[in-house]
Amino acid sequence: MSEMAAGQWRTVLDEAHKALRTAVEGVPADAWDRPTPCKRWTVTQVLQHATGDQIAYAAAIVGGPGPAEDPFAPSGRIDGDKLVGLRAALDASARAWAGVADDDPQVPTPLPQGKLPAQVGAVACALDAAVHAWDIATATGQPSPLGDELARPLLVVARQIVEPLRAYGVYDPAIDPGPEADEVSVLLSYLGRHPHWPARKP
Repeated sequence: MSEMAAGQWRTVLDEAHKALRTAVEGVPADAWDRPTPCKRWTVTQVLQHATGDQIAYAAAIVGGPGPAEDPFAPSGRIDGDKLVGLRAALDASARAWAGVADDDPQVPTPLPQGKLPAQVGAVACALDAAVHAWDIATATGQPSPLGDELARPLLVVARQIVEPLRAYGVYDPAIDPGPEADEVSVLLSYLGRHPHWPARKP
């Protein structure tokens, strides 16, 4: 992953975590059941999935319990403050990655690939947070949390890890972003999302 300087993954992860936290904090009170670009999931279900994934990364790195609910079968129901679980999950993920050396060649992850180099695993974790931040922001009328600077390293890692994950239904088939697409659109299209959802929603 020569496109990133040593340790730059920490900045990428921090920005992705902030994007997810900001998108969720910006959800209007009446928008939790809205559809999203993420398959057939509502805003609440995407939040549950994204929260579970961050818990899973933390548990893989430092041990401890994984998510209480299957991230791939979110119930769509959260009792009480919907932000509490996400904040705890992001804090746990950040703490776990803080204990990882920049050049660790084998960091445990919850992905089918298992252990990955630190910068690949951390940016994979960031990819999950960032794309679901985009899902939630897009579904609730908020500005996109993705810019080309963040999308660039995410796309580098996405191209390393995503293809095996499509078989598990984690990502839909890639779509053609078109010849004039910016880096954010290229990333989203590679992940099977229409950059201009819902105008181009399947």
